[in-house]
Order: sequence, then C-alpha cells, then structure tokens
Amino acid sequence: MAVGVFGSTGRMGRMVTRAVTEADGMTVNKAADRAGSAHLGADIGDLAGVGSLGVSVTDDVDAVLGVDVAIDFTLPEATLAHAARAAASGTPLVIGTTGLTNAQEATLAEHAKTTAIVYAPNMSLGVNLLLAVVEQVSAALDEAWDIEIVEMHHNRKVDAPSGTALGLGRAAAKGRGRAFDDVAVLSREGMTGPREQGQIGFATLRGGDVIGDHTVIFAGAGERVEIGHKASGRDVFAAGAVRAARWVAGRTPGLYTMRDVLGIT
Repeated sequence: MAVGVFGSTGRMGRMVTRAVTEADGMTVNKAADRAGSAHLGADIGDLAGVGSLGVSVTDDVDAVLGVDVAIDFTLPEATLAHAARAAASGTPLVIGTTGLTNAQEATLAEHAKTTAIVYAPNMSLGVNLLLAVVEQVSAALDEAWDIEIVEMHHNRKVDAPSGTALGLGRAAAKGRGRAFDDVAVLSREGMTGPREQGQIGFATLRGGDVIGDHTVIFAGAGERVEIGHKASGRDVFAAGAVRAARWVAGRTPGLYTMRDVLGIT
C-alpha cells in the first residue's frame, strides 16, 4: 500500500513515517511539507530516522495524492485544502488534525461525499473506547448529574480545548440527546452565577511536556464518577493512523471515525 504523508516533517509526520515504514505491506511513497519549508528536497526517511527511503519532501499537494491513501496531521486550514484536492482526485484520506471548527468539519463532510475520509480528534484506541463509554454513561445518567471535562497538554499546544476534549463533550451531549453547541461551556471567568443544569463544562490546562490527559467527570449528589485516559507517548496516535489507513483504502466515499475503524458501536 502506497502512503502519502502531509505535514511529514513535523513531530507527528515523522512518527507516522516511522509507523508506516515499520508496518507490513505499507510504504511511504510521497511526503509533503508547507511551501517555503527548509526541509523541501530532503529525504523523509532520513528526517524520520529510518534511513533513506528515496522519497523527497515536496510542497506539491497533487503529487502527494497519487497514492493509495494519504495521512494528514497538519493545521485546520491546510487540512481543508488537502481534503479538497483529495476529494477531486478520489484519494482516501486519514485526518488526525485537531482544532477544526464546526464550520470546517461541515466542509470536511462535503468533501467526504466524493472520497473516503477518516477524521478523528484522537487516533488512539483507548480514547475512542473512552468516547463510546462516555456516550453510554451520559445516556444512563440524567441531567441531575453535572458533566465536566478536564484536559491537560504540553505548553506548545496551540488550540484549546483540545479536539479530544471537544469530542468527549460531543459524545456526552449525544448520549443525552442534546445539541452540543446548546450545552457546552468552554470556559468560565468572573461572577458566573450558579451552574445551569444540563451544561457540559470544560477546563483547559497547559504545562510542561504532557502529551495528553483527559478526564470526564459526572458529578451527582453525594457521588462522582470519573472516567479518563492518559497518553504516555505519541506513537499511539501514529499507530492509530496507520490502522485507519489500512481500513479506509478502497472504502466508498463517506466521513468515517475511528469508531468505524475499530468497530465500536
């Protein structure tokens, strides 16, 4: 299986390159970086620490899409541009980019009408199990149980709350049959007044080199349920992306999630 990697010279891009190279029956055939990058023309294998692959980093998006499947860990604006070109060429795409707005996700869904796209705020197996559990617990507990989501990441993360935290919030809202935008409180400051029943609150922490901690708290009268996940290495995200790439190749057009990939109902 020939794989193209967008954002190939970034931290996640290099991990994806290593993961693909180590996977049976998969090779990195194309690698892209932004225009003007200092890494253009370099061998992506050398940059990823797996030895020369004979694949030079390019800024030609269409060239990277001449593969069986492409993997994208970049920024929202770049991801949408890549998805548009993938849709035009019919290339399946796996997206691990975080920080997309609701409008950008809607645009992604439009592109998925003409090619198969796997998009998930987090590619790890554990987090996607957590998403399923949170939806089920939320459905089982009524709105007398307050829901709060706490996340912590390293001090270089640029979006907040994290895409995974937002995904957990959406799972909780779905479990209760509520529209996420109607109940989400992304931050609190000052004299906010008493907490409104049915809200889903978020708290964002940033510091050090924390890869990703997420906790969903269901707080009731006299008791509290906490469900969480902690990532100790980014390789779990790259491994998930490789699994998604195997799954999505040859699929009919549509916007899929890691729950589809993993068969989680």
